[in-house]
Amino acid sequence: MAVWGLALVLGIPFSIFARENNDPAKLKVDASVINRDVRTGHSYSAVIKKASPSVVTISSTRTMKSPRFHQFFDDPMFDRFFGGGNRSGRRGGQRPYTQESLGSGVIVTEDGYILTNNHVVEGADTDGVEVALADGKRKFKASVIGNDPQTDIAVLKVDAKDLPAITLADSDKLEVGDVCLAIGNPFNVGQSVTMGIVSALSRGGFNITDYEDFIQTDAAINPGNSGGALVDAQGRLIGINQSIVSQSGGNAGIGFAVPINLARMVLERLISDGTVRRGFLGVMIQEVTPELAAAFDLADSRGALVSGVAPNTPAAEAGIKEEDVITAVNGKPATDSQHARLLISQNRPGSKVTLTILRGGKETTLTAKLGEMPGAADATLSSARGLEKSERDALDGVQVDDLDAAKRQQFGVPEYVKGAFVMDVNPSSNAYAAGIRAGNVIQGIDRQSVKSADDAVKLSSQGQGDKLLVRVWSQSGEMSGSRYVTVDNNKKN
Repeated sequence: MAVWGLALVLGIPFSIFARENNDPAKLKVDASVINRDVRTGHSYSAVIKKASPSVVTISSTRTMKSPRFHQFFDDPMFDRFFGGGNRSGRRGGQRPYTQESLGSGVIVTEDGYILTNNHVVEGADTDGVEVALADGKRKFKASVIGNDPQTDIAVLKVDAKDLPAITLADSDKLEVGDVCLAIGNPFNVGQSVTMGIVSALSRGGFNITDYEDFIQTDAAINPGNSGGALVDAQGRLIGINQSIVSQSGGNAGIGFAVPINLARMVLERLISDGTVRRGFLGVMIQEVTPELAAAFDLADSRGALVSGVAPNTPAAEAGIKEEDVITAVNGKPATDSQHARLLISQNRPGSKVTLTILRGGKETTLTAKLGEMPGAADATLSSARGLEKSERDALDGVQVDDLDAAKRQQFGVPEYVKGAFVMDVNPSSNAYAAGIRAGNVIQGIDRQSVKSADDAVKLSSQGQGDKLLVRVWSQSGEMSGSRYVTVDNNKKN
C-alpha cells in the first residue's frame, strides 16, 4: 500500500511577519502554448541554464522543547555520561533544542520575492530562514511575507535586487505528455535536475491540502525538492514541487506539484492583502457518481451536484437549488466537485461569478455575488424506532427519531435543516455501506422531502427500485452540509 509523504515534513504553525509594502509583484509571465511538435532533442542544457539560477535552497530553524519524562534524566550522573542538563534548573523541566530543515524555493521577481511550500518554512523562528542562491556565493536572510496552508504555498522576501527571476507559464495550458523538469536540492546533495513528463492534471482528493489541483509527474522528486521548480521544456515555471507517493520515502515515479496559476494567485493575494481571502457561494456540492447520474437522469458524471443550499447565502440569493449540477464557473468547465470548489474559491469575496448549471436536464446560467469564505459530535444514543422492513432493504438497520430542539443543540444541527434524525445504524446494513451514520439527518428519500421520522419510515418502505436515493445532512469536525447517497435496496443474503 502506497504511503503518502511530503518531501519535507514539518508541522508547527507560525505567524505572518509584517510586510514592508503591498506593491504588486513584478512577475515575468509568458502565457503562450508550448510548441508540441514531436522532436527528439539531445540536451536540455539550454533550458536548465535558463531556469536553474532562479531555484534556491532554503534552510530554516525552529526552537523546540523536549519534555522531561522522568526525574532520572535530571540526575547529574546522567548529564555526565550523556551530556546536556536540565537548563530550566528544576525537575520535570524542558530542554530546548534547535531543529533544522531544508527545502527549495523559486525566485519569481527580480526584487526578491520567492515561492516555496508552506511546510518548508512552517514554524520557523523569526530570522530563522536563510536563502542560498544557486551560484553558491550569496546567502540572504529571508522574511516570511505570508503563508497559505490550504494550498501549502508560502511567500518569502529577501532584500536584494537584480535577482534571476524565472518566467511563469500558464499552467492551464498544460497537457498530459508535456516534458517537464524538476529542479531543487534533494537530500542536500546540491542543486539537481530530473526529467519526466506531465503524467496527469487536476489530481486531488488526497487530503494533503484543502485545495488540491496537482500536476502529477514522473520527474524524480525527493525530500529537499519541496518548494522547488517544475519547469516546462522552455524553462518556464509550471508548478511548485510539493509531495510524493512512496512506500520508502524516496521517489517512486509519482510526484505532485502545485500548478503555478494557483500558486500565483496565492502569491498576489498575500503580497497585496497579507492573507488569502476566498470567495464563498454557500452550497454543499458532491461528486456525480454513475449511480447519481442515473438517479437524476444525467447524460454523464461531469459537474458538481448541489446537495444543499444554505439560507441567506450568495447561492440562495442567486436562485441555486438542490439537485442543480454546476458544470462551469465563469466559462471554465467544472469537471467535478473538487474543481468547482477550487474555481469558486479563487474569486475574491464581493466579485460576481457566472455559473453554468443543469436543472431538470436543461442548461441555464446564473450570476452570484460571492461572500467571504468563513473559517473552517459524539453523543450517547437514545432509544428510537427502526425503519420498517419490507421486500426491499435499503434502510433496514437504521434507527430514526424526530429532530427536536434538544438534538439540534446536542449535535449542532442548524435550524434550517429538516428531517429525521439518525440515532443508530447497523454496521452490517446497506445504509452503513453507503455512508449513513448516527448523527446524520435524513432530509429526503427518492427526491421527496422528509420532515419527520414517520416520513422516513413511510418513504423508505415505498422505495421499489434497486437503488434508494437518500439526501442526508452530516457534520464532520467544523464542516457540515448535505449530500446525496445511493443505498442498495436489495436484501442481503
